[in-house]
Amino acid sequence: MVAINNSTEIRCQEKSRGGLSYEVILAEPAPNVTIPKKPVTPGKNVSAEEIEQKLKAAEERRISLEQKKMADLTYKLAKIEEATRKKDEITNEFINQTKEQLESKMEQHVEKREAIISDLKEKLKIHSQEIEKTREQLEQQKYIEKIAIEEKLKTAQTLRDENIKKMLERLKEHNTVKIAEIKNQIDQLESQKIEEKARIIENKLFTAEQNREKELQKKIEKVQKLERRAELVRQNKAAAQQPLSEDNAAPIASSG
Repeated sequence: MVAINNSTEIRCQEKSRGGLSYEVILAEPAPNVTIPKKPVTPGKNVSAEEIEQKLKAAEERRISLEQKKMADLTYKLAKIEEATRKKDEITNEFINQTKEQLESKMEQHVEKREAIISDLKEKLKIHSQEIEKTREQLEQQKYIEKIAIEEKLKTAQTLRDENIKKMLERLKEHNTVKIAEIKNQIDQLESQKIEEKARIIENKLFTAEQNREKELQKKIEKVQKLERRAELVRQNKAAAQQPLSEDNAAPIASSG
């Protein structure tokens, strides 16, 4: 009795690195395929035993062929598994190398940022010292100018008094009314001169004070700008030191 096996089909697809793919198909011949028969010698009777032997030999050949095909398939599947394993190893190695390179770049970037921040702090310190020194110089200059103005006013007052005294001595012979008129006129003239000089000096001091305030304001704005830049660098440093998540690490590795 001949055993009838159902048709089986096993498909295996593998894509190599070169971009080629192939399929391995193991199946029984289709039912509608005509199997070539060995021509029967005319006049020769074939016994049932010979038929049974031939069928048995055919079954053994079929089983051997299937075993060979299964062995080939197993070998190819092993090659596919080996190729997949190597591919995974290469991918993991690439990921680790990329991660190490990225960490090294991040460390260098952090070191550069720290150097920039340190440099900015040093510059801010120098600017602050310069501003304080300029302020002290302005205060000292202002005090010196004030003292000089007071001395000039005192000298002018002394000269005025002396001139008045001399004129009074010369005008002793004149009557009291004339002396009073002359004194009044002299006082008015001297007062006008002193007031005019005082106004000129005040205008000069006011202009100098405005110029000093403008210069000081410019330096203060420059320091504030540097402080904002330092704060921005500090915030970027804090953001850069946060640990990378796995979702963010994947695209960075691919770009590296």
